[in-house]
Amino acid sequence: MLEIAGLSVRYGKHLALDDVALKVGRGEIVVMLGANGAGKSSLLKAVGGMVKREPGASIRLAGTELAGLPAHRIVGAGLALVPEGRGVFGELTVRENLALGAFPHRGRAAEADNFERVQNLFPRLRERLDQAVRTMSGGEQQMVAVGRALMSAPAILLLDEPSLGLSPLMCKELFQALARIRDDGTGVLLVEQNARQSLAIGDRGYLLEGGRVVGSGSAAALGADPAVRAAYLGVAHGEAA
Repeated sequence: MLEIAGLSVRYGKHLALDDVALKVGRGEIVVMLGANGAGKSSLLKAVGGMVKREPGASIRLAGTELAGLPAHRIVGAGLALVPEGRGVFGELTVRENLALGAFPHRGRAAEADNFERVQNLFPRLRERLDQAVRTMSGGEQQMVAVGRALMSAPAILLLDEPSLGLSPLMCKELFQALARIRDDGTGVLLVEQNARQSLAIGDRGYLLEGGRVVGSGSAAALGADPAVRAAYLGVAHGEAA
């Protein structure tokens, strides 16, 4: 469904992404693993139209070329980005934040159904619809951020470090929700510091190093690879997880 090829991003003289190619299918969680500075956030921002891409990139969603489109048209085409730091509107209520997510035409067409879907995914939000988001916990704010993205009815959801700063309980709830989002047919491209939990719910994964894809495979195969376990799961070679 989402096919990326030849994606490069440059900040001045620094090449942050170099000829990246990857795919995300319908109803599939794809995990992007890499050290800090590998280019993971730049990848999501470039796909979402938030940073300039180098010429020659192709970003196709269900056969439609998105490269070169502004961010709002990319959202309208079916891609939604939840950035690191959430980007919620703290002075607005949960209900108002979610309503803003339904602004694209594809979101307005199914606003009532998506509103109910978000509340079913995150029952805490149902209880706090009229609460100002700034008064909520970090985990609850992350639920609002994901919920707002889902209100646009995306075919593909891009997530940048969604569990950052969350409690173990909130992390568990978040990853359970992501699995349900995948099972509902939405594709997910996930950048996440918690590699263990990401691979546990993921279908496939890519390894990003120095702005280049250096490996890929099923989530199970990556989780069992000694080099991946040592680099991202905190497990030494030969040591059981």
